[in-house]
Amino acid sequence: MSVVMMAGTPPLSELSSHLLQEQSETTFVNNYPQLTVLRSNNQIRWLQTILRNDKTEHGDFVFNADRLIRLVIEDALNFLPTHDKTVYTPKGMAYEGKAFNKGNCGVSIVRSGEAMEKSLRECCRSIRIGKMLIRHDDEESCKGKPPKVIYVRLPPDIADRNVLLMYPLMNTGGTIHQSIKELKKNNVKEDRIIICTLFVTSNSIRHVLGDFPKVRILTTEVNDDCALHFGERYFGTDK
Repeated sequence: MSVVMMAGTPPLSELSSHLLQEQSETTFVNNYPQLTVLRSNNQIRWLQTILRNDKTEHGDFVFNADRLIRLVIEDALNFLPTHDKTVYTPKGMAYEGKAFNKGNCGVSIVRSGEAMEKSLRECCRSIRIGKMLIRHDDEESCKGKPPKVIYVRLPPDIADRNVLLMYPLMNTGGTIHQSIKELKKNNVKEDRIIICTLFVTSNSIRHVLGDFPKVRILTTEVNDDCALHFGERYFGTDK
């Protein structure tokens, strides 16, 4: 049987590689019900391609990173609790809708997590946002020690809130793991933590959900070739 390739169609080897990645990702996701990967489409693949391309200019990187972040944040809002609400249209007709419950907040992990604050504020104008600074010591990291929590500033009533934890990359999962431990020290329940991220590796998922199985993770891709240096490229300090 012959295969006819249309003009502009990627080589079969490239198509096979992409299909294998999607199949592997689907199989992996099915093992972790608390992991949600945005449904892949041409727009998401295009944005991921721009962010992974080492030739992408700074302005284009920021613009398209903001677009991908916005998709993740919008989807994360679907996991926040809501209640029924009736409103009336200009014609006086009742409309049975939804409204978010009060008691939500964001927490960004400095520095790259701060890149996600803009999209969250655009979706939820008055939402409170806390911050954490977690630092990796290269020497201690080689010895297998966890990263250190340097700075924490959280809403005083965070134990009563749902938390959108923002960090674009999960490579080893160490930073996220430490931040969850810090949230739990402040009496935040695991099932009220939603991790908003762009790229994750399979090892980071195992590390985080292995210890915190009730936490939810929302991402655009599971790929062991993690898009590193996001913060440097976003804030323009990579050169």
